[in-house]
Amino acid sequence: MRLERVGRRYGPRGPWVLRGVTLGLPASTLVRVTGTNGTGKSTLLRLVARIDAPGEGRVTGRPPRTAYVPERFPAVLPFTAADYLVHLGRVQGLGRAAAKAGAVEWLERFGAAEHARTELSELSKGTSQKVAVAQALVASPDLLVLDEAWTGLDTAARTELDRAVRERVAAGGTVVFVDHDPRRLAGEADAVYGVKAGAVRAVTAAEAGEREAAPGPRVRITASGGKPLPDGLPGAPATEPPDYSDRAPGGPGTPDTLVLTVDAAHSDALLGALLAASWHIHRLGTEKGVRV
Repeated sequence: MRLERVGRRYGPRGPWVLRGVTLGLPASTLVRVTGTNGTGKSTLLRLVARIDAPGEGRVTGRPPRTAYVPERFPAVLPFTAADYLVHLGRVQGLGRAAAKAGAVEWLERFGAAEHARTELSELSKGTSQKVAVAQALVASPDLLVLDEAWTGLDTAARTELDRAVRERVAAGGTVVFVDHDPRRLAGEADAVYGVKAGAVRAVTAAEAGEREAAPGPRVRITASGGKPLPDGLPGAPATEPPDYSDRAPGGPGTPDTLVLTVDAAHSDALLGALLAASWHIHRLGTEKGVRV
């Protein structure tokens, strides 16, 4: 598969989100896409998956069986989990028996078999994400595109998705992915592309190594929730109890309060995940001092 001088903008006169993108995506290849928030990573993945059409340039050689896991899964659909997987399998060209077998297999592999007959609208966020990933794998796609697909999965399901990615590549497929955790499939990608200022360029192994060796600034978030932290938090933050030695009167001091430390690039996503899980944010600062 190849993108030739591809560009994409939203609206006939809108600014170009991406422009002049030329890259090849061979079979049996694992490709990682990196970049800060808002640079166009998701737009690139949508172009690769044929969700969006390019405004200029062309895409050639796309495999006939392509699957995509979006950053946000539209769970309000009139299906049970199993029926949805069967439906998507049929759309991808499977017979009914093969689609049903694939639905059973992937729900079991991701630990969601007990929810097979549950309506999508009634699933928890974590289980919805398992279904979102399963639908992309049920028909053994030749091209698999994953946009933050690990976010929201529990540890066992994240490990299973890692395994599924390796299986697809070993079977001759192409997998293109974005993930906030730099440790995700670390060292396994055959190619890494960075997105910045509307352009896409190959990131060399030396550059990737430098980024891992010299991490950016770290942010400390003090929060409490009265319940366990959700799985799959952005940036895989380190957690520890707070130091109360200098606690201001009325400040956080309950036993369920934690300090989460994460790379600054993932701090906004982590804050969003904590707030979505009904955790209360007490303080936000850097490792060198409180900022907010």
